[in-house]
Amino acid sequence: MNFVSLKSYAKINLSLRVLRKLKKIHQIETLICFINHYDEILIKQSDHKKHEVIFNGKFSKEIPRKNTVTKLLEILDNKKLLKNKKYLIKIKKNIPQKSGLGGGSINASTIFNYLIKINQLKINLNQKYQICNKIGSDVIFGLDRKISLLNSKNKLIKSNKKFRSNLIVIKPNFGCSTKQIYKEVKFYSKSNFKNFNKNSLKISNLTRLQNDLEAIVFKQYPILMSVKKNLLKLPGIKFVRMTGSGSTLIGFFNNKKNALNGMRKMKKTYNNYWCILSKTI
Repeated sequence: MNFVSLKSYAKINLSLRVLRKLKKIHQIETLICFINHYDEILIKQSDHKKHEVIFNGKFSKEIPRKNTVTKLLEILDNKKLLKNKKYLIKIKKNIPQKSGLGGGSINASTIFNYLIKINQLKINLNQKYQICNKIGSDVIFGLDRKISLLNSKNKLIKSNKKFRSNLIVIKPNFGCSTKQIYKEVKFYSKSNFKNFNKNSLKISNLTRLQNDLEAIVFKQYPILMSVKKNLLKLPGIKFVRMTGSGSTLIGFFNNKKNALNGMRKMKKTYNNYWCILSKTI
């Protein structure tokens, strides 16, 4: 059997508000979209008695043995949804870890989608969400690539509208621990979205949004404030936002030419940082 090739796209948070502390987690409101940068997944059914998950590529170091993909396979096996079939999975990691880009989470949801389709699994949306939430809080966003709002009532709202932007993605030579960043949350915000409609994705509205975790991350890593200030000086920049709990910053531009020139300048200034040109999809 030949391998099937899948693309697992990076997600970015256009906004993130921390609303309250629940028993074990923080409740957030967040607006998510995807960018044209992805991990490459090869998957095929195997004759082996166990699943095999192999990571390679630039950002494959230090991925734990128990990860989002192995958790997914374990859950599906326990529920007997795979009917004892085993899979060989190879993942080329082009998305850095601890970056706020959801690489591992979206790997799991991309593979989950494929296994649902190939095995014709009869599970409803609620069951899909339950499985995703057992793996990690960002996994549900990857079930499709639409812009999604997780609102203040913990409801996931999908939009058929597109937000088009050329952008720079820049990650310093360190990552942020989501758990540690959330431990530092002392203040809580109100919802940004009483209504979520086509106007919500206008650039004038997006620029007014924010990521509540930025202040915490910038306090711990002041260099990121300086990176953000330098991004905001670039010609054609619309706004800058940290994604997730960091450490990646996204610069949104008015056109590709300005984004490309901006990327070249940032690479010169921060030559040991990971910096790419991309766009929303």
